[in-house]
Amino acid sequence: MLIIYTYANCDTCRRAVKWLRAQGIDFAEKAIRETPPSMPELRAMLAYLGGAGALRKLFNTAGRDYRDLKLGEKLPGMSESQALALLADNGNLVKRPFLIGESCGLTGFDEKTWSDSLR
Repeated sequence: MLIIYTYANCDTCRRAVKWLRAQGIDFAEKAIRETPPSMPELRAMLAYLGGAGALRKLFNTAGRDYRDLKLGEKLPGMSESQALALLADNGNLVKRPFLIGESCGLTGFDEKTWSDSLR
């Protein structure tokens, strides 16, 4: 079963959910701020995105929390475990939408990429 983590006020998240429904793809939706992805989900996503070099792709770099915590400066010096712990504790830091399943993981919404990955 696919799980999509979304933020209700995010247009991109709403488009992704609408697209999934239009494709007839079953999924469970979770509120990313209230229930951030778990450490195992974050580790799986990191593997899907290309390993440690893709760590930055998990972060919502345009978000206020990212800027307030000065993560642009701090992230390069953090260990993978430290960065993933931050994400697991603060859903505002996670790139959304965040879609995870047994055989795929996607962040952000690009219709072509999602179509290629979910078909």
